[in-house]
Amino acid sequence: MLDVRFVRENKEEIISRLDKRNLPAQELVTQMLQLDDIRREAQQQCDATQAEMNNLSAQIGEFFKTGRQAEANELKARTVELKETVKTLEEKQKTAEQNLTELLYTIPNSPHASVPKGKSAEDNEIVRESGAKPDLGSDALPHWEIAAKYNLINFELGVKITGAGFPVYIGQGAKLQRALIQFFLDEAEKAGYTEYQVPHMVNADSGFGTGQLPDKEGQMYHDATDDLYLIPTAEVPLTNLYRDIILTEKDFPIKMTGYTPCFRREAGSYGKDVRGLNRLHQFDKVEIVQIAHPDTSYENLETMVAHVGGILDKLELPYRILRLCGGDMGFASALTYDFETWSAAQQRWLEVSSTSNFETFQANRLKLRFKDANGKTRLCHTLNGSALALPRIVATLLENNQTPEGIRIPKCLVPYTGFEYIR
Repeated sequence: MLDVRFVRENKEEIISRLDKRNLPAQELVTQMLQLDDIRREAQQQCDATQAEMNNLSAQIGEFFKTGRQAEANELKARTVELKETVKTLEEKQKTAEQNLTELLYTIPNSPHASVPKGKSAEDNEIVRESGAKPDLGSDALPHWEIAAKYNLINFELGVKITGAGFPVYIGQGAKLQRALIQFFLDEAEKAGYTEYQVPHMVNADSGFGTGQLPDKEGQMYHDATDDLYLIPTAEVPLTNLYRDIILTEKDFPIKMTGYTPCFRREAGSYGKDVRGLNRLHQFDKVEIVQIAHPDTSYENLETMVAHVGGILDKLELPYRILRLCGGDMGFASALTYDFETWSAAQQRWLEVSSTSNFETFQANRLKLRFKDANGKTRLCHTLNGSALALPRIVATLLENNQTPEGIRIPKCLVPYTGFEYIR
């Protein structure tokens, strides 16, 4: 949620930044500040009226003591009027606050200065590419055919027991999943992240805290009886561990990681884009989260980007990094780098990670603050990244490592799988 005080102090900058998202930025900011003006004015009038009531109360007591009852009763009548005025002003303030909060919940984060303006993924900037694309020839199999050939993943069984988008992993396919999860967690631990095991369901406050609600309400599985949501990513419970917390500067950076299954109702379009592991309703992911000082959060983001790139290098996968344009960014993000690996059989790039800085957007919702060296309470910055999401990593590993001897396992994973080839 945008910080209204910061918006007021940096109005033109925020309008310029929001404009990158192709929004009516001037109109939204004007509406926001007008509601805040109503709230502030009502608060000031209410405070002044309350002060007048306190002053009158003191006078009434004095008048009664000195036997000036008529004058005391006259002032008492005035206090009754002022009480009604206070009640009206409080209602006006409350309504303005509610309207302002509802408006703020609908406005996405303002993009960082480096974010390119654009409307869709076609306008994203390629930051760099790494690794050579394997040339497997025209007879290369897509991962869903490899999965069937070696009995690694059964998509039909998933449909039988649940529905489309819920695959069943078998034998070496299941072991590969487990190996990747442990490898990703070990890499995160080496990088200084503390591992957490967190709930896979969260309450509405947690969803609002990280920005999934109300923006992605229709994309989350919801248990109406207990009003709980299945998590779309471990970012939600991990970041909410610090909801309503006040930190000190010495606490930074806080680095957390966790493995969870992730659940998403929205599964995208039809056709080749969603075949096999390309898009699922349930998938596994290791997440990394940081809570950082505002002065260093973009340096922290670069370390997270380097961490994800380092894992992909060890997996020997060709990849590229994209800086997302304003029209393709997530609701809560100020700057996002996407990682895509090259699918040799499908001949296209597949997104495997998003790494983002949310600046104060989530922290403002979470009331996640810190006291600086001067004792001033300020909002923290929050960051998160996929390190990594498994489905498309598995897809590209299977496709890119096809050999006559079977599917070659990258050297970094062999200690985890216990086998060098899938046969």
